[in-house]
Amino acid sequence: SSGINAESQSVLGLLYLQMGDTQRAFEHLGNAMTYDPQNTKAIMGAGSIIQDHGDFDVALTKYRVAASVTPESHALWNNIGMCFFGKKKYVAAISCLKRAHYLSPFEWRTCYNLGLAHLTMHQYASAFHFISAAINLKPKFAPLFMLLGVALTHLEDPSNAKQAYEQAIAIETDNSMTYLNYAIMLFNSGDKSHAAAQYAKFEMYHQKKALNDPDVNALVAKLGPILHMGS
Repeated sequence: SSGINAESQSVLGLLYLQMGDTQRAFEHLGNAMTYDPQNTKAIMGAGSIIQDHGDFDVALTKYRVAASVTPESHALWNNIGMCFFGKKKYVAAISCLKRAHYLSPFEWRTCYNLGLAHLTMHQYASAFHFISAAINLKPKFAPLFMLLGVALTHLEDPSNAKQAYEQAIAIETDNSMTYLNYAIMLFNSGDKSHAAAQYAKFEMYHQKKALNDPDVNALVAKLGPILHMGS
């Protein structure tokens, strides 16, 4: 029957997705949706691939179908929220993420996403609240401590911000963005020599990974010359 076919195709698709083979995953998930257009697992899997490619409107169209079938799915609302985040519609993003958080309060990823969204909106106390909650649930995830450092910097608590950055580095030594944010914080608080040291580490790891982010490149163009002079 089509239900069984849809189920087996969606399971196969999700397995390929876990293995990182998105092309084959997408084929099987597409097949599953041909058999059963309302198969939530297939919609979620296909939607997440589309979302990762930045096609947020297409992903949202898929998620709307799933929302009519399983309105109580926290993962679905989390993904819808991050689609709005990708579209820079932050108020809508926060509202969907809060719904996901209400449905599953102990899901660390939703807390992390809420922290990120509030940071982007410059709502630092709310960001601190959700990032702290995420750290309690996932204490060995370095990017959370980096975000905590950013939030604490804006809440004018530099000593705890420093601790947060040090913790992030202790967990994951090669995340260039941690060093960059740490360098900015130190530079802004007048500690130029330590800022230059962190910035040098950022450059080292950033060159290894060769990430091409226009926002980061703009920061580097501004900060680099100043910090090289200060070192």
